[in-house]
Amino acid sequence: MGWNRAEGYWKELRGKVKAEWSNLPDDCLDMIACRRVALSGSLQEAYGISQNEAELLIKRFERQQHCRFLK
Repeated sequence: MGWNRAEGYWKELRGKVKAEWSNLPDDCLDMIACRRVALSGSLQEAYGISQNEAELLIKRFERQQHCRFLK
């Protein structure tokens, strides 16, 4: 997937991520930019959860949104 397409995808998905995990600050969302590892780490930090718990949350979110994080 090309960068322009990925960037557009994140702009669309960013709002849904913010709605799902409101504790994530906006600057954190800018840093995540479709990177699964970054989202996982940010969730762990913001919510005080384990890596496994964060991955389960991301998988559930992906199923709900019918999407997959790019990296």
